[in-house]
Amino acid sequence: MNKCGIFDSGIGGISVAKEILKANLFDEIIYFGDTARVPYGNKNESTIIRYSLEALEFLKNFDINFLVVACNTASAVAVNELKKEVSFPVFGVIEAGVEALKNEDKNSNILLVGTKRTIKSNKYQNFLQKEGFKNITSIATPLFVPLVEEGLIESEITDKIFDMYFENIDKEKIDIVILGCTHYPFLAKTFKKHFPNAKLIHSGQAIVEMIKNNYNLTSVNKTNIKLFSSDNPTEFKKVAKKCLKL
Repeated sequence: MNKCGIFDSGIGGISVAKEILKANLFDEIIYFGDTARVPYGNKNESTIIRYSLEALEFLKNFDINFLVVACNTASAVAVNELKKEVSFPVFGVIEAGVEALKNEDKNSNILLVGTKRTIKSNKYQNFLQKEGFKNITSIATPLFVPLVEEGLIESEITDKIFDMYFENIDKEKIDIVILGCTHYPFLAKTFKKHFPNAKLIHSGQAIVEMIKNNYNLTSVNKTNIKLFSSDNPTEFKKVAKKCLKL
């Protein structure tokens, strides 16, 4: 039985779990949201690594044989440490997100948004530059995470925060927006409103393609999912199931 463990700092990774669930690649998905300690993006590197290793230890109780780090911050700083602890595949969302751009024009104007830790790590920027992309603007947008966690997906305050972060950006000239946090796809409608000409890239679809390209998994009839969180599990499951349309 193929079991995929997925973890994120909170509800955001459900955007990745949703795509993996639809793909029917695994018999079961075990999702863990570390809601007691969200967000990871404002923590230091050693703390993020410790939290990630603790999430892995929890997921190992379910005999998983794949791990998806559905958190860009943890993917930026903890993937290598996680790989040292297990013999099964570990996928981070940053590599998948960059892989999704492989056929795009190298002269595209790219806007990368993410948490402070993800932007500061320069992982996305370095990968993109290696792929030949030249026009990259990076902006830390940490307030987007609590907006999603609080369910403020489309609201006046959301628009005001967008205006604050992007006041110096010529929105019409942005070709691609990389949603460098798995919370951000839930804000997709607002991103499209503010960046009408941009293609949005998020990690859920990219992770599915990366798994398919690297592993010959036989499709299953239906993938089951179990949902866990480190705080307020009842409310977490309610919101997660709504997002997953279960």
